Amino acid sequence: MIGFDNFEKVDFRVGTVIQVDEFPQANKPAFQLTIDFGPLGTLKSSAQITTRYHSEELIGRQVIAVVNFPVKRIANFNSQCLVLGATQGNDVFLLSPDTTVENGQLVR
Repeated sequence: MIGFDNFEKVDFRVGTVIQVDEFPQANKPAFQLTIDFGPLGTLKSSAQITTRYHSEELIGRQVIAVVNFPVKRIANFNSQCLVLGATQGNDVFLLSPDTTVENGQLVR
């Protein structure tokens, strides 16, 4: 169990995927996502979501991500945020708001 004060330290935000690139250098199949977080700017993320999603359907999709983790180096790529999803077997189902909201909105 964690205290609410620890939960509040995690910065969950809504962003819109604006670019998707293949990531052949990754050990496991993944995409390189560029996500617009509005006033926070754009951040990049490596996402192992290739079994469930095609790159074309991700453009314009809103996602929820943690934006205050340290940068993680994955192969030759700096992942700057962690996109959230629910897992079932090998599939990852992206978390997103059920209606469009402004990029950068805080999630609580």
